[in-house]
Amino acid sequence: MEIFTSWSSWAQAEGPVSKALPPGTTESLRDAVAFARAQHGVQQRPTGRPYVEHLLEALEVAVVGAELADRDVLVAIVLHDVLEDTPCTEAEIARRFGAGVAELVRWVTRPRGVAKVDYLSSLVQAPLHAVFVKLADRVSNVQELQRMPWRFQRRYYLETVAYIMPLAGAHPWFARWFGEWRTRWHPRVERLSAY
Repeated sequence: MEIFTSWSSWAQAEGPVSKALPPGTTESLRDAVAFARAQHGVQQRPTGRPYVEHLLEALEVAVVGAELADRDVLVAIVLHDVLEDTPCTEAEIARRFGAGVAELVRWVTRPRGVAKVDYLSSLVQAPLHAVFVKLADRVSNVQELQRMPWRFQRRYYLETVAYIMPLAGAHPWFARWFGEWRTRWHPRVERLSAY
């Protein structure tokens, strides 16, 4: 199972991105990373690391792992949490990055007041490109799940198996990655459930 943690800054991502993608897409991603960094500010991941690292991991998953090249999908991956976690609006995303990116980010944003289970269940209706955004996000979140408290590990594993893995069939690379991940994690979750 591949782990995607090589890009903790745009400086580390830019070289591989520019080799894999057209110059215009690389420029859009540079702008998106700067925008996301400004929007998320001092927010941190639960591990205490800067939040932008999660966004770059998800981008690395998409570019290096799944070999996605669609500009809107990749920019949406970088921006996927700005509506949910910052004051940024969908209109602002549309102005800066286009209506297509804004729509993808909206699809992967849990609306305020909607239960997480209901939001995750609704993703089966999402357009394919929005599904790719969510899958890249979740690979980043679960690839090192062992760093989280064990109760969170169990809940997040079960949530991923129930709601995210069914979406992975939309792309062979994601299907394979999540299959390997589940094989690796299932025995661990069984042990955690015994406590």
